[in-house]
Amino acid sequence: MAKVLESKDSITLQLSFWEKLGAFNGSITFPKDALMKTYEVQNPWDRNQVMTGYRAPGTGIPLVIMLGTLRAKGFKDFCAVYGRGPATVYEFEGQTFRRWIVT
Repeated sequence: MAKVLESKDSITLQLSFWEKLGAFNGSITFPKDALMKTYEVQNPWDRNQVMTGYRAPGTGIPLVIMLGTLRAKGFKDFCAVYGRGPATVYEFEGQTFRRWIVT
């Protein structure tokens, strides 16, 4: 399972070996001052509010797993979502990904 690790200066989304393969991406590290806000959502699968865009690249089975990049016009999000439980959303400014969505 993906883990979010915070240090003094950075925040890292650490992926396991299998998650890296499924997401076609490695672990991601951003400066901590780029983190704008963090909040929890009860239904990360809500396409109108949380997971918007198209998966490319990555692995996706609706309501089971969304692992990888979601792209839409003007932004990219990174998802590591498993099952139907709640997820935490990390919003960033000025980074490769606009948000991380993690269960």
